[in-house]
Amino acid sequence: MTKIAIIEDDMTISQMYRFKFEAEGFDVESAENGKIGLELVENMKPDIVLLDLMMPEMTGDVMLEKMRSTSWGKEVKVIILTNMGEQEIPESVRKLGVSAVILKADMTPRQVAELVRKQLAS
Repeated sequence: MTKIAIIEDDMTISQMYRFKFEAEGFDVESAENGKIGLELVENMKPDIVLLDLMMPEMTGDVMLEKMRSTSWGKEVKVIILTNMGEQEIPESVRKLGVSAVILKADMTPRQVAELVRKQLAS
């Protein structure tokens, strides 16, 4: 079963995506900040991570940098979920190898699920 980690501090958004992916047969785990999210992905070893950038305790960019420094975390696919504009996303995030950047307000859960499937197939 394909494993997805959702690292998002807005519980409404996190639950919305969790329900969508579970309904489509994915194994889903979630965390509400980067600190817990880093522990989650290290234990879960998901196939793909949906990662918010602006979170308490540890931001998404810091979590991504720490994840990429591990042997396992170098290869995992990451999709950034954000409300930041394209120009606001730090260049350091792009250099850490993200598969896609999604503006939360612009995509439905169905569209996000389609993008995840495409990323997993590539």
